[in-house]
Amino acid sequence: MAYLPVVGELEEHGALLQKQLAELARVEQPTMAALLTRMERDGLITREPHPGDKRAMRISLSAKAKARVHQAREQLGEVADQATAGFSERERATLIALLRRVVSNLDPTAED
Repeated sequence: MAYLPVVGELEEHGALLQKQLAELARVEQPTMAALLTRMERDGLITREPHPGDKRAMRISLSAKAKARVHQAREQLGEVADQATAGFSERERATLIALLRRVVSNLDPTAED
């Protein structure tokens, strides 16, 4: 589960720097560094030197991760369906809106 925000951001934006990923995932740099180390160990990301900054590394999803994204999304959808079984579409929409408000209340920088 901890990998999901990173996978999502890399899938959406393409290669990013560690600092960018930390900001997008709203975690501290050391936390992101440890997470990326585990993801690299698991073969889910690749690192390549940034062309404009020799100190920086661009992080991308590996072919292995790209191949698994669709399956992971399907599994998340199944879990969401299970969690909201018996809810009407209106109730699901209300739940999502309320959860977004909770996140916003806890993190003023969160997007609405």
